[in-house]
Amino acid sequence: MNIHIRLYISLFLLIFLFSCTEKTDEIFKVNEVSPWCILDFDSLDRTPQQRIEMLQEMGFNKYGYERGKGPLDDMVEEFMLAKENNIEIVSIFLWLNAKRDSIGKLSPSNQEVLKNLKLSGQKPTIWLSFSNNYFEKLNQEESMDLSIEMIRFIKAEADELGCKLALYNHHGWFGNPLNQVRIIEELNDDSITIVYNFHHAHEYVDDFPEIVKKIRPHLSWVNLNGVKKEGPKILTIGKGDYELEMVKYLLDAGFNGPWGIIGHIKTEDVQKVLKRNVAGLKLLNSKL
Repeated sequence: MNIHIRLYISLFLLIFLFSCTEKTDEIFKVNEVSPWCILDFDSLDRTPQQRIEMLQEMGFNKYGYERGKGPLDDMVEEFMLAKENNIEIVSIFLWLNAKRDSIGKLSPSNQEVLKNLKLSGQKPTIWLSFSNNYFEKLNQEESMDLSIEMIRFIKAEADELGCKLALYNHHGWFGNPLNQVRIIEELNDDSITIVYNFHHAHEYVDDFPEIVKKIRPHLSWVNLNGVKKEGPKILTIGKGDYELEMVKYLLDAGFNGPWGIIGHIKTEDVQKVLKRNVAGLKLLNSKL
């Protein structure tokens, strides 16, 4: 074979292999990312069928299930539809409020969530968070004792369903990731993990490098968002000042996912919100 032809073939193969490597090395891939806060936060108020179709159209194959004040009548239907369409519901949100939830007795809506979860036969991770009304009148140790006992109760419920349990950072005392780390250490249960949400991380930006070191052994999921110290809380990925740097800290600490993106805007079609965040992921990919 002519030496020039060999050189051209070799050059073509190198270019092809390089382009393949570029695609493989992307940190964020749509089919591996999980949309979150897409039920309550959708101006079109999609039905389960419409939501599944939207996710398929966008190339997602997993998402998280949250239902706040809305009805739960179609929860089992949604779980079945997702399964039939090869879409995994990876998580379900359980929000505890001191006015309604106590040790040994959950609110009717939370009881219904767990009942429907059992009926579905599926086992998503339960993402657990507390309203700050549990802790407003308690000191640090009292807050720790109460949260530990309540989590033990919820963990027993999760075990009965065959579901894993993860602590979800929201606002207030329980939203402090260092408190969550101490809770897990006190419980001495490595099966309990942490979900870290960038949209609840604004007040911890300066401490994030140290926070990563503390939460990394327990970290099971990160939901991304644009981050500015002054807010707003919900911001498109890539429009903030700190999310790129925060992702780099996580990668350097050995966390490579799973990752989530959020809807979380009640006044917009959630598909448009997700599309903006997917574009933000591509921007992060180009900078990592």
